[in-house]
Amino acid sequence: MTDLTSVPRGFWTALRPEGRYAYAAVVHDYLYWTQTRSREEADQILKIAMEDSDVETAQKEAIYRSVRVFGEFAWNEDRRLKQRGERRLLKKFPTDFRTPWEVWKRQPDVFAD
Repeated sequence: MTDLTSVPRGFWTALRPEGRYAYAAVVHDYLYWTQTRSREEADQILKIAMEDSDVETAQKEAIYRSVRVFGEFAWNEDRRLKQRGERRLLKKFPTDFRTPWEVWKRQPDVFAD
């Protein structure tokens, strides 16, 4: 489960959530959820993945700086949700992309072990 880049709607004219950096953001969300690496490493991997995706320097730096400054909340929230039993790694995906997460996560047999 990913929200791509967590760009507030007011900034979408400059940074759309689904820009060239979207694949890097998916990896970053996975690393934040699993927390198998430190937050600093996860953020650095995001930056490297954006470089590999040829993201413009200004966009890359804005995104990277934002996760360094504001990412701690998401990191801690992911830890809290996991401790409460939330699951996010899927083995089955919705056929309708408009299906909200709150609906999909209640479907039977959608999560990976």
